[in-house]
Amino acid sequence: MENIKKYVAEVIGTFVLVTFGCGTAVAVGCASDAGSGYLLTALAFGLVIVAMAYSIGNISGCHVNPAVSLAMLIRKQLSVGDFVGYVISQLIGSALGCVVLGLVFGFDCGFGANQIQEGWANGSVAGALLVEVVLTFVFVLTIIGVTSKQENSAVSGVVIGLTLTLVHILGIALTGTSVNPARSLMPALFAGGAALSQVWIFIVAPLVGGALAAVVYTALED
Repeated sequence: MENIKKYVAEVIGTFVLVTFGCGTAVAVGCASDAGSGYLLTALAFGLVIVAMAYSIGNISGCHVNPAVSLAMLIRKQLSVGDFVGYVISQLIGSALGCVVLGLVFGFDCGFGANQIQEGWANGSVAGALLVEVVLTFVFVLTIIGVTSKQENSAVSGVVIGLTLTLVHILGIALTGTSVNPARSLMPALFAGGAALSQVWIFIVAPLVGGALAAVVYTALED
């Protein structure tokens, strides 16, 4: 029963992330030249994590992201069975969020799906992979670091949420910022087209970045 509660919490958390984060991107636009729309999108993703960290964090740890769950698996803070359960739950939550976005904005809304953005010097597959690995590395390293000490528990949600906002501020203009395979896969499946053809980037790179963060932090910790 305890595991079921954790999985339900992950469904809820990822549902809220996609509904409010991707939903804000759809509602206000997140192009780098869109001014407030760009910042609102970054803030929406960060504020969701703050809200969820202090609501479901004590139940599941508020991973809401397979890259985070993989890092915790590598650090032996999550079992293989729970890792699988978390990822499935995160994908279900993301899909439910996309359904809500489709009902609200129409099923041709784009769903805030990630794509390589035009207009930057290295706007290529290799460039996008590098960007997503680096952004995810920083994000997951912060999560591991701030949650590794019990005395940080009062502020950890704020720190993690602000870090997600930070990586979005840089990444939106480059890749739309994924750092989360669940956040990317379901919107791409619903959006189709170019987003679906590129979605592998936003699955592979965040998982690599999350794994690197776990390995590096563990090495430094030892």
